[in-house]
Amino acid sequence: MIFRLGCVGRILSMFAVAMLAAQGIAAAQPRPLAVWDTGKPSAEPLTPDAIGPKAGWTPVADETAAFQGDAVIANSRILAVARKNAAGLELYSLGAGKPIFRARLATGANIERVTLAENGKAAVALEIATKAGISRFRLKKGDLFVEAQSVSGVTMLRVECPSRFAVLPDFFADDILFDPRKVPLDRVELPSENFLLHFTGKQDAIVMGVFENRNQDVRVTLAGKGNERAITGSEIEFGKKGSKIWVAILEGPGMWHSLDVAPADAKKIMPLDWKMPYVAQWRVDFTRKDGLTDSWDMLLPDKETGGYLKPSWLAQDGSISAATKTKSGEIDRDAYRPGGPASDRLGPERKRWTTVLGQVQYPCWSDADGRGFLQPLLHKKLTFDGPVLIYPITRLAQTPIQAYTPVDIVRNTLGVGPCQHLLDVEGQKQEHVGRATCHVRTLLNEVYGAGQQKTKRKEIESYLGDAHDFVTHIRKRIQAYVAFGKDLRQYLAEQRAKHPELKDRLDELATLAREIDERVEPRMAAILKHPTLKEIVEQVSARKEDPTPPALAAQLNRNFIGKGLAGYAEPDWRERIKKEYTDPMTTIGGQQDEMVGECRWVVKALRQKAGILMATNPRLAPIAAEIRTRSQKMLRGGAAYEGGRH
Repeated sequence: MIFRLGCVGRILSMFAVAMLAAQGIAAAQPRPLAVWDTGKPSAEPLTPDAIGPKAGWTPVADETAAFQGDAVIANSRILAVARKNAAGLELYSLGAGKPIFRARLATGANIERVTLAENGKAAVALEIATKAGISRFRLKKGDLFVEAQSVSGVTMLRVECPSRFAVLPDFFADDILFDPRKVPLDRVELPSENFLLHFTGKQDAIVMGVFENRNQDVRVTLAGKGNERAITGSEIEFGKKGSKIWVAILEGPGMWHSLDVAPADAKKIMPLDWKMPYVAQWRVDFTRKDGLTDSWDMLLPDKETGGYLKPSWLAQDGSISAATKTKSGEIDRDAYRPGGPASDRLGPERKRWTTVLGQVQYPCWSDADGRGFLQPLLHKKLTFDGPVLIYPITRLAQTPIQAYTPVDIVRNTLGVGPCQHLLDVEGQKQEHVGRATCHVRTLLNEVYGAGQQKTKRKEIESYLGDAHDFVTHIRKRIQAYVAFGKDLRQYLAEQRAKHPELKDRLDELATLAREIDERVEPRMAAILKHPTLKEIVEQVSARKEDPTPPALAAQLNRNFIGKGLAGYAEPDWRERIKKEYTDPMTTIGGQQDEMVGECRWVVKALRQKAGILMATNPRLAPIAAEIRTRSQKMLRGGAAYEGGRH
């Protein structure tokens, strides 16, 4: 994922568009708010047939009025009913043309008393009293969400919503796709990440909980057996006094889609019985054979090239950040080649190269009509086996103003500043320092092939320096990952001593953290085994320096100049430069690229694994939270070749 010039401004402008939409699309089309008294209490949830005609209902204009029947508040998108003696506030969505019951918001006891707390042009609100305390539910004009707040006594909000899946979206790693069929417990705790998505209905609705404080615990309840097993709801603590929880309903045909894939489906093109309802950045969460989630973004067709565009909320155009420029001020073209590690454009064959996976055919895409397709990977390092979930994560410039995504909801509930902090826009930035070693090889071959090696000596020396800068930058990231792994293993050892009952789970995490060293060491050995680099190692060692990749690259540069290769024009120039410089230098660069990519792969897995283990053993919660915090810090500001996103 690449940080582009002006992306923050574009994000803010998109959020502004979303806010206009959330306020009723345009000021010229005001949407009314309404409060009703049904006149007679209902012992059962209201049916669509009862809500439609509103027979016997009385509009309420006075805040001091007492409800004779059930209290109803509504805007153009949501209708909420507070029934006397009911378990909670019942939410209906109105976007389908008729009311559809989506969720119940409960606070721990049945409703005893309902008071109209606000009845204005901009918002209406109910205060609901139960034995647990008093809570307030507020609905604003045009919003897709209800705001909940504890007034006194109430400590927790339960969102009762039968769901096939729950997801905690992740902007740094892969989502946590929670499948109730794989968890035998009936009550589990999940990482607190500000919002949780319930996938409900007939694949036509997402019920989303958003909360202000990450310290607020989130629990999910489950019930049923086999294929009937489902999530029954989530429980979110209000946290500190005055904190709020918002519950939103995103609905419409095709709002999400799921299917199962098996290893036997690898390489098969699978047309989906699903069509993208609107253009946006749609996330595709594949279940890996090891139970973790592998998150991809669905490709969009590129009308200009006949290929595909990989959407990104941080890259809305083809601009290139200044961070990708070399010291000479030129752009490293190799970093942006089609299908390259930082490219957002793919050809018709959908070929994409990333570290760890190498070149693969991108596994999810849509055509010009919005129809979706999958082609599960056939790869020794990654096998898909289990549910695949598709849903919209955020808007793009082409997203219709009336369409909504989870990021829109976060922005409109938490606000611009907190939303940017949550998404950590600055932390998503990836740097590309110097020039990739393979690009330096290409440039040298171009200069020497054109016979310009004598007239472009300064440029040649600049290219050598850029290669060294690139190697040094990647090396620093690798060292940071190694230090992260060492520190994390030490932390886990300390926790194992304090909590021997958690030994098995902590050992799983420690084993995964140890993979950082296990992936780095063989590639370092491969560098040192290169025939030319063996000689370079001796030269570096003779200088009493450690034979690190930056030291080897620096010695290669010194030899290039010292042996007169900078202006070498003999017929064997290609063979000499390849043997004495470009081949060993690209070996260093290539092995380091793989190292840093595999290190990121491990840290992403650690972040997700910690969250999953937390779900199966609540006693791991504080340890898992610490691992997820550390891993996000490590993943911030990575090198472009780390492959932050597939």
